[in-house]
This record gives sequence, structure tokens and C-alpha cells, in this order.
Amino acid sequence: MAALINVPSKARRGEIIEIRTLTSHIMETGFRHTADGTLVPRDIITGFVCRYNGAEIFRADLFPAIAANPYLSFFTVAKESGKFEFEWIGDNGYSSTASASITVG
Repeated sequence: MAALINVPSKARRGEIIEIRTLTSHIMETGFRHTADGTLVPRDIITGFVCRYNGAEIFRADLFPAIAANPYLSFFTVAKESGKFEFEWIGDNGYSSTASASITVG
């Protein structure tokens, strides 16, 4: 699935920066039924992890009440130039990744 990532391309060392992510996923709760009464199987994103130069800086556990196309926003301190890696994990073996770079001066 597609993901939109918003990370500043440049920051000053020690600056607090905001990171925003939006991923595309339908998020079926497993509680809905089709018109003929068949239960729609659960299919949600259950976890999100962000790593900054390999070190985990943010983690979230997600549950059936989360909206489709989940949006997450969080803050971190720009310490050094490098790469942010994002991973979404879900039901039925779902996994999606994205990355973004930052230059710290």
C-alpha cells in the first residue's frame, strides 16, 4: 500500500522536528457483515515502528477502532544526518515500509 511521509529535509542539530505519516489501508474490524450475513474477516494494521539510523524512536500498537488510512504524527530530536525507516505491520502477513532522509547541520 502507498504511504505519505512528511519529514523535514534539513534541520539544525538538537532541533525538535515533527514527523507525519499516512498510509493507505482499508482496516476491516472483523465485526461487519456482508449483505448475505457473512462476516467480513478482520484486516487491520496492528503495529507501526519508526527507526532513526537503525535505532527505534517511536512505536505504536493499533487496534480495530483505528480509522482506515491511519495518520500518525510524532516528534523527535534531529541528532545527525541519516535515514528514517517506517514499518507498518498487520493481519494476514501485511507489511509495508517506507523511508525518508534528513540532513542535520
